Amino acid sequence: MTAEDSTTPPGHHEHNTAVATMIAAAAAVGGFLFGYDTSVINGTVDALREQFGLGAFVTGLVVASALLGCAAGAWLAGPLADRIGRVRTMLVAALLFVVSSIGSALAVTPYDLTFWRLMAGLAIGAASVIAPAYIAEIAPAHLRGRLGSLQQLAIVTGIFAALLADYVIARVSEGGAAGEFPLGGTAWRWMFASAALPAVIYGAIALSIPESPRFLVKRHHEARARQVLRRVMSPGVDLDAKIRDIARTLREDRPVQLHDLRGPRLGLLPIVWVGILLSVFQQFVGINVIFYYSSSLWQAVGFSEDDAMLTSVITSITNIVTTLVAIALIDRIGRRRLLLAGAAGMTVTLAVMAVAFATAPVVNGEPDLGPVAGPVALVAANLYVFSFGATWGPVVWVLLGEMFNNFIRAAALAVAAAAQWVANWLITMTFPAMADLGLGFAYGFYTLSAAVAFVFVRMAVRETKGRELEDMDELYGAPQARRA
Repeated sequence: MTAEDSTTPPGHHEHNTAVATMIAAAAAVGGFLFGYDTSVINGTVDALREQFGLGAFVTGLVVASALLGCAAGAWLAGPLADRIGRVRTMLVAALLFVVSSIGSALAVTPYDLTFWRLMAGLAIGAASVIAPAYIAEIAPAHLRGRLGSLQQLAIVTGIFAALLADYVIARVSEGGAAGEFPLGGTAWRWMFASAALPAVIYGAIALSIPESPRFLVKRHHEARARQVLRRVMSPGVDLDAKIRDIARTLREDRPVQLHDLRGPRLGLLPIVWVGILLSVFQQFVGINVIFYYSSSLWQAVGFSEDDAMLTSVITSITNIVTTLVAIALIDRIGRRRLLLAGAAGMTVTLAVMAVAFATAPVVNGEPDLGPVAGPVALVAANLYVFSFGATWGPVVWVLLGEMFNNFIRAAALAVAAAAQWVANWLITMTFPAMADLGLGFAYGFYTLSAAVAFVFVRMAVRETKGRELEDMDELYGAPQARRA
């Protein structure tokens, strides 16, 4: 214990916990924009179809275009964060958010709208990597699960805010999303433009938070790293020893290369494959179909446009509440148990939805769930969101932020997040075509994915609860990085 630590005043522990929480919450604003920008298109889908005369395939391409940018943004964010730092990468993402939201609002063809949505994707992908990495690196081990879950809480809050904004803008406009907004212009354009304000706030917040102590040690700024650690670590921690421990796990003073992620099996380290597959399964259970297409989905089964949008808002509120459940449980019962419980719950609820849609009669080319199956499907959908939101939503992001060691964290997280966005794009892009074959078929596929995810967690995922980041090398029985 250092002399400074031995004279820690009473209440300093609570102060440090509060500081760590505030810093993590500030960083998680990137998650808010992540959720907002990916979901704001929800309320615009039918209006875009009408204005640009889009078919099912092109509609899927426009909706999913941001996701391709997300994959690229996630892939690039890891190396960028290792070169210029976590905070500066946040600032780059904030700028991209602002420009893309304004560009989307001013789009005149589906082609330039696709370009601006690709740019938004770059920002979303960068935010999806940098926020969990930064929070994991700033948080004390005993709080890391809860603080890491703030990223998912911010994401689902952003989804709620986007759906609520879409609903309000559509209600005050003449003719819904395709109508005229009172201040001028089409309503769907204001839906896209609304993302600019939180993007500016994100940039301002990024200027106020400290750089990651792990990045500072890597760049030999030990004095600054000690200052940051002193603000967030529990009293009694030997800061000099902690810095030496961090330096040990950084291995080498050079940027991480892709060959550092190579392993003896299937070309990658086992822990990188675990991260990739966790990401893929998180998307293959179909969660984003609920958020990207929910308004169109519920209209297809008999809801009006206003009621469908309101139902989407209610579903997003359910997601926020369930994330609070995850925050309360993740550092108590662990990551692995939550994933298993969530996969089991999603398998059951998705199966109910699959049966409801598969057995519904088709009226005018659309399924008619009727007075019994309709409410059952709606309840199942919200229980499904509960199962996801309390488990796979936050837990996967917490694991991706903490399971890799200090040397490869940003790069490995970038690879896993890029895989997640590619999987997200595949699910989003294929849903209109799968729905044409039948919603029962689509939800049957998501049911199967949830069941396989349960088996995968049982076989391959290790518990990280309570481990220091510097001890993650031991998790999968082999070093997580190669020396050059």
